[in-house]
Amino acid sequence: MILRSLHLTNFKNIGQCALDFSPNINCFLGDNGMGKSNLLDAIHFLSFCKSFSGISDQQLIRRGEDFAMLRGDYLRHGIDEEISAGLSTAKRKSFKRSGKEYQRLSAHIGLFPLVMIAPVDSELIAGSGDVRRRFIDMVISQSDQRYLEALIRYNRALTQRNSMLRDGIADPNLYIAVEMQMELAANYIYSVRAARIADLAAIFSRYYAAISDSRETPALIYRSHLSDGRQLTAILDERRDRDRILKHTSAGPHRDDIEMTLDSMPARQTASQGQAKTYTIALRLAQYEFLRDVTAMKPLLLLDDIFDKLDAGRVERIMQIVASDTFGQIFITDTNRRHLDEIIALTGGEDSIWSVTDGVFTGIKRQS
Repeated sequence: MILRSLHLTNFKNIGQCALDFSPNINCFLGDNGMGKSNLLDAIHFLSFCKSFSGISDQQLIRRGEDFAMLRGDYLRHGIDEEISAGLSTAKRKSFKRSGKEYQRLSAHIGLFPLVMIAPVDSELIAGSGDVRRRFIDMVISQSDQRYLEALIRYNRALTQRNSMLRDGIADPNLYIAVEMQMELAANYIYSVRAARIADLAAIFSRYYAAISDSRETPALIYRSHLSDGRQLTAILDERRDRDRILKHTSAGPHRDDIEMTLDSMPARQTASQGQAKTYTIALRLAQYEFLRDVTAMKPLLLLDDIFDKLDAGRVERIMQIVASDTFGQIFITDTNRRHLDEIIALTGGEDSIWSVTDGVFTGIKRQS
């Protein structure tokens, strides 16, 4: 899959831009805060209908403006396709594929696969279980529409049960009805998570070894209330009185987690900055390979300032990995032009490079 061009109006600090991209490497050079990451976020938005940073749609509109427009022209399975989105301070967002508006945004997820590596990925190790669940849900949802639908059904029933707990409802029959809905969705969510995390862990270990030169041994361990074979309805029935006191549901797939270890120790406690960066980059590269294989497409790969806090050896090995033909179209930002030129030199293919200043993109020549 290739993103041929991107047109933006009033997106974050970008007033207007119209860029034609190389099918190989696209580099964006500039100081922090100039708009490099905002461009990558716009590409992410067109794949996921939301910002990578998690901010609201209203916050994506340029300050002082009342609307934003995004349009991407893609080549997907040999067919030209257009994805467009409109944001307004007064209306709900509009999202269209080839001019036809989606009735459900969830129907778009996975059609234009994308993997983004960014500094905020450090939260995969240091953050709460919510961050890691969002990660695995994003990975699986891009390749399994049934999984995404199960998540939506589960979260809808979970919201209903939490509302009942907050309202002090005591009728067990009402809880049983809702909990059965939760269990139907939870069984599929758990089985798919268990299988896909195992798949991802094997790929991840290989990438970590390649980047670190096999200096450490990482592992991903799936933790779930359902891992002992018990049914969710039995667990929720057992916890109902406690949950009434807590006023929220204390067990289920929404409490799952992925334990991340390094040499059998929690990575959040023992990993250095360079090891943690290696960990998250390897995890995202594993996500890329997994999606490439299950979707039969090479996703877009977005690399946002990934070389900070890495020693020269790890930087060189990452460059060699992403420059291989394993990956398709790449978008990369950096404040250091040397990194960009070295990656371009490794690929030997068609490439483009822009300087970025205050949301303005200017094409520059590659250094010989």
